[in-house]
Amino acid sequence: MKKLTSILLALVLVFSFAACSNNSSDNSNTTPSTSQTTNAPEDTSKSTDENTQNSNTSSKILVVYYSATGSTKAVAETIADTSGADLFEITPVDPYTSDDLNWTDDNSRVSVEHNDESKRDVPLTKTTPDHWADYDKVFIGYPIWWGIAAWPVNNFVKGNDFSGKTVIPFCTSTSSGIGQSGDLLADMAGTGNWQDGERFSSGASSSKVESWVNGLDLK
Repeated sequence: MKKLTSILLALVLVFSFAACSNNSSDNSNTTPSTSQTTNAPEDTSKSTDENTQNSNTSSKILVVYYSATGSTKAVAETIADTSGADLFEITPVDPYTSDDLNWTDDNSRVSVEHNDESKRDVPLTKTTPDHWADYDKVFIGYPIWWGIAAWPVNNFVKGNDFSGKTVIPFCTSTSSGIGQSGDLLADMAGTGNWQDGERFSSGASSSKVESWVNGLDLK
């Protein structure tokens, strides 16, 4: 009888050790699963933050200019550098030479075009900039010819839709002011929110141009 009791106690101990071993194994198997589950929310949060950052886009700005002698080009480049804008140069199919620009000669190209408005239709190598629809602010620069914008700009203005765009004209001249040049271009365009422009002297300093740009609301 004692021998039978000893055998039974031995069996109970064996089963008890086996049960403890199984519980320990189960607990160790669940640990990696729990760790993997807690990582998922972190990944989702990171993705959400990235999407939020990508959705915060700033204004896209373009500086368009026609430059006869280089003065307007210099101002345009300073505006682009200061505002982080792209540049687009208006270029006539038949560029103006120095002789063409001699306004003191009644037979020069600009003089003939000034005296006969029908001759101011200047074909351009390219009228619409790439990705034009993406820009919401557009600077337009030009030299002043006889109190108005140099007419190579006309076909650019007439050939594009400025709907939804803020347009800021600027000009260069030796002595003339900007006058009604911006208003006349706005009338040609027929669309866009045209702002008051700014006149710069030929050879204007970069600091003066930068100061003007920084005073504008370009956000």
